[in-house]
Amino acid sequence: MVARPRRCVTTRSPYPGWEYRLPVPTPDDMTSAVTDSIAERTGRSLEDWVALVAESGVDPLDQNAVRRWLKDVHGVKQNSQWAIADAAARAAGWVRPTVEGYVDAQYTGAKVALRPIFDALREAAVGFGDDVVLEGRGTYVPFVRRRQFAAVAAATATRVDLGLRLPEPPAAARLQPANAPGSATHRVQLFSVADVDDEVRALLRAAYDQNG
Repeated sequence: MVARPRRCVTTRSPYPGWEYRLPVPTPDDMTSAVTDSIAERTGRSLEDWVALVAESGVDPLDQNAVRRWLKDVHGVKQNSQWAIADAAARAAGWVRPTVEGYVDAQYTGAKVALRPIFDALREAAVGFGDDVVLEGRGTYVPFVRRRQFAAVAAATATRVDLGLRLPEPPAAARLQPANAPGSATHRVQLFSVADVDDEVRALLRAAYDQNG
């Protein structure tokens, strides 16, 4: 059986000469796949859940709080929690940030000086191939190939964590076992852009190769 190639759309990056190739389905497509079956799985339509959230007293813009309420009060499962919380927030006026919006929000205030570390990691990862996709998350940025191979998080005001998914980890003194950020099995702690050296780029490349 021949695998069908993944369809992609391309969007411009603010970095000259770079483009992000975004696989289809989009996040909206994936949310739609969940919401289409919400009534069957929960007994209420998405519209009914949005109205219920609005009447609950929970801030619909606080998606974490909405998900907790859905789980604790109604026993809603995780995928449905996310879809309902997303829909309730949108109904209250929330707009999902772009990937760059998520990145900018993570590297502000006390963490603004860490942005060059993230940019150096992004430059290295995107250079591996045009199948590298950056996704937006609230507290970290996943780098995805066929599956997530790395994730970058501003862990503290002085440290960036590079999470790597390494089923076969190479020997490296700086590589620590971990379960975050993202789908990481290991991490490397980075304190300056100089820490993004040949060893770190080789580890990032190993994660890319092992998740193709």
